[in-house]
Amino acid sequence: MSATLSVLQARASAFTALRRDIHQHPEIGFQEFRTSDLVAERLTQWGYEVTRGLGGTGVVGQLKRGSGSRRLGLRADMDALPIQETTGLPHASCYAGLMHACGHDGHTAMLLAAAEHIAKSATFDGTLNLIFQPAEESLGGARKMMEDGLFDRFPCDAVFAMHNLPGFRPGQLLLREGATMASSENIVVHIEGTGGHGAMPHLSADPLVAGSAIVMGLQTIVSRNVPPLQMAVITIGSFQSGVANNVIPQNATLKLSVRALDRGVRELLRSRIVELVELQAQSYRVTAKVEFLPGYPVLVNTPEETAMAREVAVALVGADNVVLQTEPLTASEDFAYMLDQVPGSYLFIGNGDADNGGHGACMVHNPNYDFEDRNIPVGAAFWVALSERFLSS
Repeated sequence: MSATLSVLQARASAFTALRRDIHQHPEIGFQEFRTSDLVAERLTQWGYEVTRGLGGTGVVGQLKRGSGSRRLGLRADMDALPIQETTGLPHASCYAGLMHACGHDGHTAMLLAAAEHIAKSATFDGTLNLIFQPAEESLGGARKMMEDGLFDRFPCDAVFAMHNLPGFRPGQLLLREGATMASSENIVVHIEGTGGHGAMPHLSADPLVAGSAIVMGLQTIVSRNVPPLQMAVITIGSFQSGVANNVIPQNATLKLSVRALDRGVRELLRSRIVELVELQAQSYRVTAKVEFLPGYPVLVNTPEETAMAREVAVALVGADNVVLQTEPLTASEDFAYMLDQVPGSYLFIGNGDADNGGHGACMVHNPNYDFEDRNIPVGAAFWVALSERFLSS
């Protein structure tokens, strides 16, 4: 066990309490006021130069040492989800309909634990930027921080982030080079027909029937357009049309979730969806408009930065506790925006598996989920070791 990990384990109770306090007071994206106050207060106390307001509630803590020109960014997300918690834990959410069901409370606690240790004990030569990001959950907080000048004001030569992953042992570190998380498209299809009496359908142009045909047609895009060895998903999660059994409705709305692990496949899906929807609608004498809402790009880890993270992980927890090239995930993450602009890597830390049981083994976005507190010193020690390694070159 490394000396840094031993020190952080000795301090774990303080940051476990901090994590549970954040868990009790969850805040939705762009409303992380209490959480960002807490983060800014701690960073200021430890000697970081703190900047607030990027992305609304975002916080950046900067620490410079020596004359080195290297600049490192470490990112943690802070937002919660609109889910009613059912864990029954003593530190369960105090707010109805809100909970930290994805572990962002733990991610924030890990980076704060690292921040304290780095400020007090770590040696490095360069600039460390700690990025506490709002609104990761489908709201694009990373993009908003970047639009507000994140990397213009705090340039980074590399940027890293970490997310917990149920299904693996607590403290196990998982890394991957290349495409690691899928792009995410949020698409709405608006179908406009001609409403009428259900007994006289020939006098109408039925958007509900057209929508049904479009739903079935969309299922062929992946099977007949995407190469078999490539990943793609088109899910129609919502079909809204009509209110009465004897009325042909005027319109229909489809809501799609579309994912890919390749940038070229992402563009193929976008173009084929538009073509199929518009031509299928035309064949039913209705019109259709495809609306693309903000989504996330493919998250791609760069080789050099991932290799460094692997070496740090193995040195910290041992080769038996590191997966060097884990499988990609079809979930999405807005850290992809940062990696589109700056080299870096996004890694995972196990949050519990079937052998461990408990809330940590529960999948994220579930009302029974809870972050595994044993991960706090491990995750923090990884950030400390990575910072010293990257800023010593």
